[in-house]
Amino acid sequence: MKTPHIILGVDPGTQLLGYALLKIDNNKQQVLLMDVLKLSSHKDIYERLEKIHSKIVEIIKLYKPQTFAIEAPFFGKNVQSMLKLGRAQGVAIAAAIQSGLDVTEYSPKKVKQSITGNGNADKEQVWKMLQQILAIEEKPQYFDATDALAVALCHQYQISNSIFKMQKGFNGWEDFIKKNPEKLLKK
Repeated sequence: MKTPHIILGVDPGTQLLGYALLKIDNNKQQVLLMDVLKLSSHKDIYERLEKIHSKIVEIIKLYKPQTFAIEAPFFGKNVQSMLKLGRAQGVAIAAAIQSGLDVTEYSPKKVKQSITGNGNADKEQVWKMLQQILAIEEKPQYFDATDALAVALCHQYQISNSIFKMQKGFNGWEDFIKKNPEKLLKK
């Protein structure tokens, strides 16, 4: 029996920062938390960054996740928006690293592909799949929260994938086979 594993997923933003906690226990997935940090009332960008850092540290202390997954900024045309988003992402990552968590970053396309099978899915499609997969009843007020949950679930899919495990803990196929002889098919 494996010990429960908690993943903190984050959808970075300087207006709204989505965050979610997904608990994995014996391959059962449970949403512990899904919410947003509203930052628009704070006019100063540095105050917003401090609020992001504090919130991530608070969540980590309260729920003790083992891993941290975050969505990478997508490349838009507005350079200023990209810089602000990158700062928000960097501060969240710094809080996770400072707390001793492993950090994994996923592109928006990778997250959407993992959840819906379509890398170009819209936020509503991602939400509908999350509802089905995780049996969630109520619709959150902001898609930033569901995006964070999608990042956490994408990470779960990646770490449960044998190839990902091989990259993280094995030195090639021979080592993988040696440590997993039951996976070898004999004809």
